Amino acid sequence: MKKILRKVSAAATAACLIMFLTGQAGSAEQKILKVGYTGGLCEAPLHIAIEKGFFAGEGLVVEAIKLAPGTNFEAITAGKIDASFGLLATLIQPLSNGLPIKITTGLHTGCDKLLVPAGSPIKKPADFRGKRIGVPSLTSSPIMFAKRALAAAGVNVGNKNLEVDFIVFSNAELPLALERGAVDALAANDPVAARAAKEYNLTVLVDSALTPPYNTQYCCAAYVSAELAAKDPESAARYTRAMQKAAAWIQKNQDETTQIQVEKKYVAGDPIFNASVLKTYNYIPSVKGAYSAFGITAQELKAIGILGDKADVEFLQKNSFALLPGVEESMQ
Repeated sequence: MKKILRKVSAAATAACLIMFLTGQAGSAEQKILKVGYTGGLCEAPLHIAIEKGFFAGEGLVVEAIKLAPGTNFEAITAGKIDASFGLLATLIQPLSNGLPIKITTGLHTGCDKLLVPAGSPIKKPADFRGKRIGVPSLTSSPIMFAKRALAAAGVNVGNKNLEVDFIVFSNAELPLALERGAVDALAANDPVAARAAKEYNLTVLVDSALTPPYNTQYCCAAYVSAELAAKDPESAARYTRAMQKAAAWIQKNQDETTQIQVEKKYVAGDPIFNASVLKTYNYIPSVKGAYSAFGITAQELKAIGILGDKADVEFLQKNSFALLPGVEESMQ
């Protein structure tokens, strides 16, 4: 009997050891994906992917890391984050300079606006010659959008013979600068632009969410580090699929989306007003949409002089995207 008990005890110990070791191996294989965000309204896919379980549904454990505005590229280059998302117009020049990321899907249209005071003599983009435009930075999406819109109207926005002045103010100072006459117009993205329009009675002259042809071009995209895309494409794909599912959910649930964002303190402000902004965007995710918008925007930025004359836009476009397993080209 004692021999039998010893055998049972040994077998149980072995079984426990096996369970422990396999458990340890499983936990070692469980990757925690670090995703950077800055707290913007249109970052809703990340917020919803966390709160509605789309990451969990893909078997991902995600650590959302709050970053200071404008530091995403530094964080991903330094390996502090594995993934993030941003405005395509701000990705193109850094990508041409070797930023180590791969775009994986477009998430939505919209975001940027060009605004003037009510009653301004500026009625159309061609009227901006000799005017001053307030922008949040000289590398931001709003200035890229403003330059594209003005260049399309024949206004010279290149470095030579520049016909407009771009003056930098913080997002908080932009509406005040316009109110005090320091600038004639603003280029800003939401929610700053939408709030300024409401609170300061501004006229939205060009809106990337509503004004053709920009309203059909994806502005924001998900991306991962080039290292993650190369070494762990499955995790990159899981991240991308979760973001796509979250974006598609937002398209049908803007009111609940902004309520969650405010309640969970991802975003400040009035959820009802925030929802009214999101409802002007198209949140149907698309890899093809981002790829197309990248090519269009890059060609325009090259013509303006933001990309070098020798930039190979077609190569840059192809090299900047990662086509991942199981990721739908479009969820439309």
